[in-house]
Amino acid sequence: MLISLVGLTFGWYFFGAVGTSAGDEIFSVPQDSSGFKPSESLKEKGLIRNAVAFQFLLDTFAKEVKIQSGGYRLNQGMTAWGVLAKIIGRPDLMWITISGCPRREQIGEKLAGIFGWESGKEAEWNTLAASGNPDYFEGVYYPDTYLLPVDGSVAEIAKRLTDRFNEKFSPLAPQFIAANIKWTTGLKIASLIAREAGGAADMRLISGVIWNRLNIGMPLQIDATMQYTLGKRADGSWWGSVDLAEKQNDSPYNSYLYKGLPPTPICSPNITMIEAALKPEETACLFYLHDRLGKIHCAETYAEHLANIRRYLN
Repeated sequence: MLISLVGLTFGWYFFGAVGTSAGDEIFSVPQDSSGFKPSESLKEKGLIRNAVAFQFLLDTFAKEVKIQSGGYRLNQGMTAWGVLAKIIGRPDLMWITISGCPRREQIGEKLAGIFGWESGKEAEWNTLAASGNPDYFEGVYYPDTYLLPVDGSVAEIAKRLTDRFNEKFSPLAPQFIAANIKWTTGLKIASLIAREAGGAADMRLISGVIWNRLNIGMPLQIDATMQYTLGKRADGSWWGSVDLAEKQNDSPYNSYLYKGLPPTPICSPNITMIEAALKPEETACLFYLHDRLGKIHCAETYAEHLANIRRYLN
């Protein structure tokens, strides 16, 4: 009987709860989990009593199970067995990386694929901002890596992304005010830069060309604005080529027919693109193209631009 009690006490000391539950906290497993030691991390967070004993449980009962990257809701009221069962299951939060300058629907499509959203929830994402602040309809879902809850509402996830945008943009806000540029104007230009630039080195030059065209009342003539109007193509792409007939279609996003900026940004740019909109390169150019190696060439006149086409593209 004494041995049984001692064994029970021993087991509880190593595998019992750490303390009373004080609410869940997120235990995160990084995207690149090579070298990550869950037992040690759990011990550091005070979620298990003994890292060696917990590693024994992992090696004995979950040897063939790969702990998925993501976040798990745990608390100190859970036993080691409960923690084990939790972290070898599906994560409560998943890592989502949004890259480039995606449009709102592209982000919704990615979230739906990873979280297994039904079509109704994806549709809710695509129309959410339309019912709120119109300035937050497009362009403010900041591209970054997020740890997002699998059961999170559309509004909650949208807020995470727009909060990140506000955090990144906030240091630039005084500079936009000093330059007398509306933040919405800067965001529209940044989204055009994102779709037109061949890389970071091109951004400020393209910004300078866009500002030059705006300042003289010249149509922007940027295909990406019509690509935005066309939406998703039959082949599944979002940013396909635009043919000559499409440039005649009447749309407020048709930058061949209408002067000025489109009604909204056409994608969500990152801070480098936004800074390029704020700080354009000083240039007399009104035209540009990228050659077959991706190098940009600009021209001050249309005649010079045609010469560049013949030289670098024909």
